[in-house]
Amino acid sequence: MSTSIPTSTSLTESTVIPAPLAQVWHLIKLPDFHTFWSKLEKSEHVKGASPETDVVQWTFKDGTVLDVKQEEHSTIDHYITYSVIASTPALTYSSVISTIRCFAVTSGPNEGQTFVQWSAHFSSDADAGVIEDARFKRKEALADLAAVVRKK
Repeated sequence: MSTSIPTSTSLTESTVIPAPLAQVWHLIKLPDFHTFWSKLEKSEHVKGASPETDVVQWTFKDGTVLDVKQEEHSTIDHYITYSVIASTPALTYSSVISTIRCFAVTSGPNEGQTFVQWSAHFSSDADAGVIEDARFKRKEALADLAAVVRKK
């Protein structure tokens, strides 16, 4: 009998950032994540990747290094989708694909602000600890994004 806790392998975190969509969307580029995410030391394009592939290496302050591949990008619909293709240290699960979407809030008390949604879909071998860690990191990164936008 398995001792692992059954868990959903998807998560979504979101926030409303008190700034116009254009100001927030400008920061949502894989090589620019270090400009807002306090856990990242640097983010830079991977040299030698094929011209058809947009790969960025994220180096975290704790020493973790992720190579992330941009899978989709839409400046019309304001979203990016990326996957982790390499990790040091190695991941404890097979795969994850994440999407960040930005929406202009067009009415109500938050009109003129930006709704940001960051989702992740993990392979079935991701456990509850992986999902909760990802949830925490996304909440923290969204708070960092809001703080950087407020300073501008």
